[in-house]
Amino acid sequence: MDPHLPDPGLSSADAAAALAEHGQNVLPKAPPRPWWGTAAQQFQSSLVVILAVAIAVAAALGEWIDASVIAAVLVLNAALGFFQEWRAETALAALTSMLDPTATVRRNGREATIAAREVVPGDILLISTGDRIAADAQLVTTRETSFDESILTGESLPVTKAAGDGIFAGTTLVSGGAEARVTATGAATDFAQIAKLTGGIDRRATQLQIALGSLAKWLGIAAIAVGILVAALGLLAGQGLLEMTLTAISLAVAMVPEGLPAVVTITLALGAGAMVRRQALVRRMQAVETLGAASVICTDKTGTLTENEMRATTLWCAGQAHDAEKGFGEAHNSVPLERLASVARSCTHAAIVEDDDGKVQHIGSPTELALLRLAAGIGVEGQDRPLFEAPFSSERKRMSVLLHDETGPTLLVKGAPEVILDRCTREATEAGDIPLTDPRRAELTQVFEDMAAGGLRIIGLADRKTNGPTDTSETDLCLLGFAGLMDPPRKEVAGAISLARQAGMRVIMITGDSPVTARAIAEKLGLPVARVLTGAELHDMGDEALADCLRTDILFARTRPADKLRLVGLLQASGAVVAMTGDGVNDAPALKQADIGVAMGQRGTDVAQEAADVILLDDNFATIVNAIEEGRRQFANIKKFVRYLLSSNAGEVVALVVNLLVGGPLIFLPTQILWMNLITDGVTAVALGLEKAEPGLMDEAPRTPGSPVLGRAGLGLIAAFGLYTGAASLFLFYRYLPEDPALANTLAFTAMVVFEKVSVFAFRSLHSPVTRLGWLSNRALIAALLAMLALQVAAVYLPPMQVLLQTVPLSLVHWQWIAMLAVPLIVVPEVAKVLLLRRKERRVAPADADARVHGAKSFGRGE
Repeated sequence: MDPHLPDPGLSSADAAAALAEHGQNVLPKAPPRPWWGTAAQQFQSSLVVILAVAIAVAAALGEWIDASVIAAVLVLNAALGFFQEWRAETALAALTSMLDPTATVRRNGREATIAAREVVPGDILLISTGDRIAADAQLVTTRETSFDESILTGESLPVTKAAGDGIFAGTTLVSGGAEARVTATGAATDFAQIAKLTGGIDRRATQLQIALGSLAKWLGIAAIAVGILVAALGLLAGQGLLEMTLTAISLAVAMVPEGLPAVVTITLALGAGAMVRRQALVRRMQAVETLGAASVICTDKTGTLTENEMRATTLWCAGQAHDAEKGFGEAHNSVPLERLASVARSCTHAAIVEDDDGKVQHIGSPTELALLRLAAGIGVEGQDRPLFEAPFSSERKRMSVLLHDETGPTLLVKGAPEVILDRCTREATEAGDIPLTDPRRAELTQVFEDMAAGGLRIIGLADRKTNGPTDTSETDLCLLGFAGLMDPPRKEVAGAISLARQAGMRVIMITGDSPVTARAIAEKLGLPVARVLTGAELHDMGDEALADCLRTDILFARTRPADKLRLVGLLQASGAVVAMTGDGVNDAPALKQADIGVAMGQRGTDVAQEAADVILLDDNFATIVNAIEEGRRQFANIKKFVRYLLSSNAGEVVALVVNLLVGGPLIFLPTQILWMNLITDGVTAVALGLEKAEPGLMDEAPRTPGSPVLGRAGLGLIAAFGLYTGAASLFLFYRYLPEDPALANTLAFTAMVVFEKVSVFAFRSLHSPVTRLGWLSNRALIAALLAMLALQVAAVYLPPMQVLLQTVPLSLVHWQWIAMLAVPLIVVPEVAKVLLLRRKERRVAPADADARVHGAKSFGRGE
């Protein structure tokens, strides 16, 4: 083949043979989880297993109503969980279902556009600015090419490449044009090799799953132990075997909060819906709650903490430094500034245009686009066609164009600052151009070095008047200034990081970008950095030494996917609950390894999104902090309604056990117990799960991994409420038992329902009195309370309900007794919380006063 002629590419026959040999150019993906797999997952909770056992026992004993009611609750719980997770998966599919990507190749000597999946090794790719590379390849010809490889490496700046260099699937050509021969497709690409790391990682159980699993274990043990103990006592007292077996089952049913799985599921589903409204798509319902427990957030930099858009943030011109993001004010009238803007505007291949639909298109390299925006900010727009161009190359490190304006032909030059300064003999000032002396040249070198030390990419800009269209020598230039470019931090991220740190969480940046750039961004965001480690340094460091480093304020730069995976694992080994954010395929393994993976929705790869638990629809770090607050609210509310449900069950158990020990008839029938636990308590608990976040929630440190849902304080609270409500129900039962056993049973049953309903106010906050929260601030709870009380009235007076629950009507006197005994359940907890709050405030006040005195003394000393 003539070396001067373009490579004709593969023939159709060769392409077909290669496709048969290597397969389609697609990533190997695990098949999507079938709907029945998602449904089956809803039955894996330990609490669900306990209830399934209860169904089997009840059915074996012929208690079909009890078995049917519990089974209905299990089905409801599974349906809710299935609906939420299936909806999230459907939303993810819609998020990632883009148009089938295409690639331009040369086959049979002709240019053709084919589906990217049909690209094969040996194909010649024809690549233009903006194209995403369809496969790994080797460059054959190049025209000023630079590639965005951040999806693989995390490096925010484009990488310049020449003929013979390798390029990679998933990366993007941001400037120039090229031809490349495909070397690997599909599973053989670097992109796929990194994605394979994700497949070997098992997803960890969430903190909530661990906590509820532990709770279910102890509840199961307690239920069995109490049931056996009571049955044994009854048999020793001469009770019949069948009767005691039914009683033992009733006690076991009373101890297990049958409505808890459904309440947890509903609460998490509602929380997931709230997060979608706050721009976070939750793929696993327990995920947001785990995010609330996060003690460390490992975050990518590019696009998560930053805008993912290069901008000129600092400008030095005519002896003055300008903050380009704040504008130029009166400096707009500066002649040197206008000349600099002309170079930024015209010495470029980039363009910002509108398409036919009115959408703004950014064409060209990020650096040149940043200079175009800089020129527009100064007030110079529109581009002239150059008479001559000397293109940029990695050897020349500069670009120049010759323009003809009203003052004659002018050569405009931009490039590396040291290269531009070396070719300048004059400097532009407000008073005119002046000669450059050696001392001044040294001062200017220090200027751009100081700018670069701040993490900026520096571009030097210069011009000179020429003697005609043939005078294109890049010498005797006049220095106009230096533009400092960077991918700036998102405006809201600094506040979000501050809030995360205030909440006791560490934020660790792990990026593929350069150490200097990463440190500069960290400083702008208020993220303390005592040390920067690169991927190369990590490779030579043992796990023990690295674990010690992770206890300090550290930043990681130039990292590889395996580095991120290792860091997450070491943090977890130290007891941290790790949230990991990312968008590229290089982030996917760490996303799956983390306790909670957070992927980007707008620019994230499908590999990263598949590995994640939560997807940020706005790619914003601040949304993560919102999700953390939501997760903390969810767990706080779960603690509240678990204690509420168990305190209700405790009252039932106390009444049943004491009644059995004194030899009385059953105070509650099995159907009545299910009515209380599943219907009236469940609805109220769901409303309790809607409680708003309490003030100061984000001032608390993250809870420690494995911390129980209950704890000693919770057990004490449950015991106190259980003893009172059980004793009060027993009092009413035995007061009216001689008069009418059916009335006594109805009265005790109704009283327990009312006690359980009004006691919910004590659980709205475990610290603050309701007077601070507002009695009517949770309207859903008030509505649920009234609805459940109305339902209990129906259970007492409506004939069909009387048959189902074996109740009889109550008189006004009976209701007065119930109301009188219910009042302490509202008043006593409120008084106790007020007294405890005042005691706490008295303890805090002297400390605040000491702090104010110390602060005044420090101020007086000038500290």
